[in-house]
Amino acid sequence: MPHVDNDFIIYGFERSSINRPVVVTIGSFDGVHSGHRLLLKQVKTMAEALGAASAVVTFDPHPRIAMGRGEGMGLITTLEERAYLLRREGIDHMVVATFDEAFRQQHYADFVRRSLVSGLGMRGMIVGYNHRLGRGSEGSYETLKPLSEQYGFALECVSQHTLEGAKVSSTVVRGAIYEGDMVRVGELLGRPYIVAGRAVEGVVNIESNDKLLPPDGLYDVVVEAASSSEGVAATANVSSRSITLSTPISGAVVLHFIR
Repeated sequence: MPHVDNDFIIYGFERSSINRPVVVTIGSFDGVHSGHRLLLKQVKTMAEALGAASAVVTFDPHPRIAMGRGEGMGLITTLEERAYLLRREGIDHMVVATFDEAFRQQHYADFVRRSLVSGLGMRGMIVGYNHRLGRGSEGSYETLKPLSEQYGFALECVSQHTLEGAKVSSTVVRGAIYEGDMVRVGELLGRPYIVAGRAVEGVVNIESNDKLLPPDGLYDVVVEAASSSEGVAATANVSSRSITLSTPISGAVVLHFIR
C-alpha cells in the first residue's frame, strides 16, 4: 500500500493529533463510491468554511460482520484501502471506531456529546439521506438537529445519489463485482476498483479473507507501485485468492481494475 501519513489514521476519539476543530461524517464508507464522494465533497466544503479539518469516522470491523450478518459479504475496501482512497479525496483524518457491543449499544446523543463534540472537537457534521446512528438506529438527521443547536455544530444532509436513474450503494457495487463487470464497477465507483497488497515477482497474495475479488479470470489493470511514480499497464490473472500479474513487479502495489 502506498504511504499514508501517520497522523491520518486515528484510532478512537482522542484528538491529540488534530490541532483544530473538525467537520465529520460517519459511516462504513465501504468502496468510497461516487455517492460517498459527493458527501465527502460537502464535508470538505463545510470544513473550509469553518476553518476546520475534515474527518471521516468509520468502523472496524464492518458493522454487518461485527453483528454476525456479514456471511458471504466481501468488503469492497479493506481499512487500509479506505484510508488510501479517503486521503486521495482530500480528507484530513480517518477516525477508526472499534465496532463492538459496547459501541453498538451507545445512545446516539451520548456518542455525539462524548466522542464527537468533547473528544474530537466537532464543529460540523454531514449526514447521508439514510444515516442512522446509535442504539436502535435512533440517531437520524431529524433527531440530530436539536443536538446541533444544543452543542453549536453545523448539520447538513446530503440527498440520495443516483447514476442514470439507478441507486448507487455499496450493495449495488458488490453485485457488479460478483458478476465481474469491472467497467460497470468503475462507473458506480467513479474510478477503477482497487486491490492493494504486496507483490513478489508479480504474484499478489490477498491477506484479508474479507476482501472481495472479482471472479477468477483475466482483467486489465494499472499497477501503482510505491517504487514508481507512474502506473504500469498489465494483465491480472485472478485465481483462488491470488493475483498473478503479467509484469514481475515486487513490493507494495495497488491494482486498479480497468476491465
